[in-house]
Amino acid sequence: MGRLTISFALTAALVVLAALFHMSVGAKAVPLSDVTGAFTAFDATVMDHQIVRALRLPRAVIAIFAGAALGMAGAMTQGITRNPLAEPGILGVLKGAAFAVFICVGFLGLVSVAWIPLVAAIGAVISGAIVFAIARAAPEGATPVTLVLCGAAILAFLSAVLMAVQLLDETTFQNLRVWASGTLTGAKLETVYWALPWGIVGAVIAVWIAPRVTAMAMGDEAALGLGIDLTKTRAWGFGAVVLLSAAAVSVAGPLEFLGLVVPHMARMIVGADYRAIVPYSALLGALVLLLADIAARTVLAPAEISTGIVLALIGAPVFVGLIRARL
Repeated sequence: MGRLTISFALTAALVVLAALFHMSVGAKAVPLSDVTGAFTAFDATVMDHQIVRALRLPRAVIAIFAGAALGMAGAMTQGITRNPLAEPGILGVLKGAAFAVFICVGFLGLVSVAWIPLVAAIGAVISGAIVFAIARAAPEGATPVTLVLCGAAILAFLSAVLMAVQLLDETTFQNLRVWASGTLTGAKLETVYWALPWGIVGAVIAVWIAPRVTAMAMGDEAALGLGIDLTKTRAWGFGAVVLLSAAAVSVAGPLEFLGLVVPHMARMIVGADYRAIVPYSALLGALVLLLADIAARTVLAPAEISTGIVLALIGAPVFVGLIRARL
């Protein structure tokens, strides 16, 4: 068994263990034996089994789904831009998706979860296109630095608009305030059902173009020499990022930094080949989000912190460290 296979198997096992522990913690602690019993010997008269099946399982599934989607989106973003500091959140894609959902739900009364992934995708496309257009208009073009700076500017602008909208109409946006910070509270499996097709299509595209992204990492001239169409590959890659980001935002809100940190961790473990980085980032993303959500529910128990805030607290120093190391 090769090192790569062992890494995938160990990480998959850690995801399963983290999911079981995730379902055992909360306002009422559930023994791990009852967590496993809820799946292997379900008894409707046992309260712990009901808690696991009805409340804890949906939240764990959403953490795995959103974490995997954001991990793959981050890997693809860094691959197609050849920018180690790029990720959907920093480039404004996540906030753009959240902004579109926020406005459509708050002002237009869009309540059907079936439309949320489409609205999020439209918002992600528009915000991403604005960031790239502004970066390309800079004197030095769309470099890693200009992309990050433009993304940060759009991110700050959209955050300010969202805050102003909430202050102007606190009643209408009361229920969306926590969601906008990125949270798994109140998670329902129904949202995953509608977001799953978007995530699957995005994941298939990401895995499909991963070999070409690996070639692009050697430089444009080398990729062209191998017969790779750079424009088409980047377009497919951007499409995968949008679909994966829209799927994640529609179930968990805009969770920042996960897509930045996870691909770097994956690269350290499985190497520089995107055929391994992309699927491994999915596993690591699921693991990191499960652990972050456990921390969000236990650090200040019985109070609960937004999962997005926990990720930001972890991701911000990591981001600073990456900037110091790469620039």
